[in-house]
Amino acid sequence: MEVDILAAQIETAVLGSGCFWCSEAVFQQLHGVQSVKSGYSGGHVQNPSYEQVCGKDTGHIEVVQVQFDPAVIGYRDLLEIFFDTHDPTTPDRQGNDVGPQYASAIFWQSEAQKEIAASVIAQRQADFADPIVTKLLPAATFWPAERIHDDYFIQHPNQSYCAFVISPKVEKFRKRHSDKLKPGV
Repeated sequence: MEVDILAAQIETAVLGSGCFWCSEAVFQQLHGVQSVKSGYSGGHVQNPSYEQVCGKDTGHIEVVQVQFDPAVIGYRDLLEIFFDTHDPTTPDRQGNDVGPQYASAIFWQSEAQKEIAASVIAQRQADFADPIVTKLLPAATFWPAERIHDDYFIQHPNQSYCAFVISPKVEKFRKRHSDKLKPGV
């Protein structure tokens, strides 16, 4: 039996930090990240649509599924960037995006990820005046978002939400974490 060595080296992080367009735009730029997919986790509806999730009664959170090479970028590094690129102290809200689908959440995929996440949350609390309300949740089914959401910022950089919300967030992230960007970014 052959083992795919490359596949064995890739790990998954599932993170909710408000609008998945913003999160995708950030994590796509990281060296060691193989792929980023927008989607939904944590709810009770099978294969939910964007409209259903925005209806606020499916229980889903907008998330990104990040496939990464831990030999290049660690899970702790991803979580540091996660906390640097959204406000983890506002329940069910990121800026003007309000609703349970915008909750700050970490869906841990292993006991090791759970322990790292709890440690990072405890350490990062000192950086915020208000309590961190990030939900630390066990792995749940990841439902990919509709294709229209793929590469949204890349495809629509001049769209008003992208220009006024995502672009400044990405620029701030790039300055703070320039050492973790993919070559040529």
